[in-house]
Amino acid sequence: MTPDPDFLLTSADQFEALYAAPSERAILKQIDRLDEHCRAFVAASPFLMLATAGRDGVDCSPRGDRPGFVEAADDKTLLIPDRRGNNRIDSLRNLIDNPQVGLLFLVPGVNETLRINGEARISSDPALCARFETSGALPRTVVIVTVSEAFMQCPRALVRSELWNPDRHLKRSELPSFGTILAAHTGGAVEAASYDADHDATLKETLY
Repeated sequence: MTPDPDFLLTSADQFEALYAAPSERAILKQIDRLDEHCRAFVAASPFLMLATAGRDGVDCSPRGDRPGFVEAADDKTLLIPDRRGNNRIDSLRNLIDNPQVGLLFLVPGVNETLRINGEARISSDPALCARFETSGALPRTVVIVTVSEAFMQCPRALVRSELWNPDRHLKRSELPSFGTILAAHTGGAVEAASYDADHDATLKETLY
């Protein structure tokens, strides 16, 4: 679809003509640190989205583990272990180019989310990595986020999506299998049936 160029928005003035001004509450809720409420949300969260931007573009990557896997070291610092993945490390490469980072924390069953913005560094300090040992495995690195903004996001998006409603959850079989998708996206380099047959066992063996 090619959008009508007459309706493309290219200035802040155009946005202001379409959107109402944010409420005073929406402005005041933003703080520059992690208070006790932010810390409680982070401690309860088993999942976050990590947004970064580098010379090759932007990336948004999932991060997840048991609740509390992200540590609030103090009121300005978050520690995020980089657990085992596919070794593309797109987000980490971006952070070398551009330290700015955006985080979105989710808690299952809770419709509000926590947004945190700041700057990140990456450390391979053995003592720091050892703080995040799980099942005998250590993360290769830890992302250290210095918090500049923190605020709660209202629940509208999760309420509209009914994200936590089990009656709306799909059976995995209703979508193509992971192997089928990988076979298509790799031009046949992955064989779908064998990948799917080994997937659960491989995931269990390589989780950490």
